[in-house]
Amino acid sequence: MAVSIVRLGSPRASGEGLRIGTVRRPPRGVPKADWARRDFYDVWLPSLAPSEALLKLGQSAESDAQWKSFKRRYLAEMKDSDTSRLLDTLAALSHHGSFAVGCYCENEARCHRSVLRELLVQRGAKITTG
Repeated sequence: MAVSIVRLGSPRASGEGLRIGTVRRPPRGVPKADWARRDFYDVWLPSLAPSEALLKLGQSAESDAQWKSFKRRYLAEMKDSDTSRLLDTLAALSHHGSFAVGCYCENEARCHRSVLRELLVQRGAKITTG
């Protein structure tokens, strides 16, 4: 029982459980009926994705300073009371079942899912490694 942080579209790990897409947009050119079958996600949860403007900033970040600016602003967005409660819920659920959250980005270190990992850990989530 734990939450995995994954790249959407990657093969599912054994026992991964429900896959939650924390992205602003669904996968381009993939019919909704195929999202789960093609290992994108079972449930779409865009409220944990960066806002549209912030997403563009994060995707264009090339320097450490630009990434730090993105991270600071994304953390501010995640302080919204509804979003904060959602993160608390996911952290609690990680102790009762297995599921995954993810994004499309290839490099987790420059993806909002790395920040989601930190936020979930801060809330006591059980995170899978590897």
